[in-house]
Amino acid sequence: MSNQLKTITVIGAGGKMGMRISANLQRSDYQVFYCENSPQAQAQIGAQGREISDAASVVPLSDVVILAVPDIVLGKVSETVVPQMKRGAVLLTLDPAAAYANLIAQRDDIEYAVAHPCHPSVFLQRYTKEEHEDAFGGVAAIQHIAAAWENGSDAQRAELAQVINVMYGPVDQVHWVTVTQLAYLEPTLVETVACMVGAFMKEALDETVKHSGVPEEAAKAMLYGHIQIALAVAFRATNPFSDACMIAMEYGREKIVKPDWKQIFDQKELDIVIARMLKIDAIRR
Repeated sequence: MSNQLKTITVIGAGGKMGMRISANLQRSDYQVFYCENSPQAQAQIGAQGREISDAASVVPLSDVVILAVPDIVLGKVSETVVPQMKRGAVLLTLDPAAAYANLIAQRDDIEYAVAHPCHPSVFLQRYTKEEHEDAFGGVAAIQHIAAAWENGSDAQRAELAQVINVMYGPVDQVHWVTVTQLAYLEPTLVETVACMVGAFMKEALDETVKHSGVPEEAAKAMLYGHIQIALAVAFRATNPFSDACMIAMEYGREKIVKPDWKQIFDQKELDIVIARMLKIDAIRR
């Protein structure tokens, strides 16, 4: 257990992410307080044997305050929580968008960090039923974490990494980046690109079945196997794509991918997508 960061408060402990990290923190040696406003979510917390605490009472006692609430309300929630925090405490958010957009309430005498799960790798070797069923991470399948604490020292990051390893465990490694770099990872890399491509492949599957009449199970079998092959060849160079496949891939790129698609990595485009995600007119500089 951390030598300095001993007491943790989870704000939004009854939400999806709040329930996930609370389950791991509950089994740890940390003193953990669980805060939740929704009566229905409070019932879920109680069903897991966790006691509900009043945020105004426990936030001032906490070394780490975790805001496990949706991005679009992070700014508003932080305006209430931050003034209650004790000097030197760490405010930990779970997504970079609000931090990047400068929506989090500021104080000079507290610390700010972000930690987001990478989720178990598609290439992860899984050995148990529990590992195979844990697609999201935080239960049985090991994952990496991307985190930002730009003002933290190496020693402080090591302290916080212990907390992160517990709340997202099992964890292989915590990768320390800047808030801006974390925002390029999510949303740009994994949501703007990877999640979009995943949803696009599902659309292509449905269109194949609808247009050609091929049995859905046959289409799924073909696609699911080739998703694995495509990733293995592209990322692991297990075998080269065939010449014919390369021709079909180039045709697909011409028909589907815009020539200027890499503009999504321009910071002005990052600003646009995060503003849309947070439902604000523009990020704050």
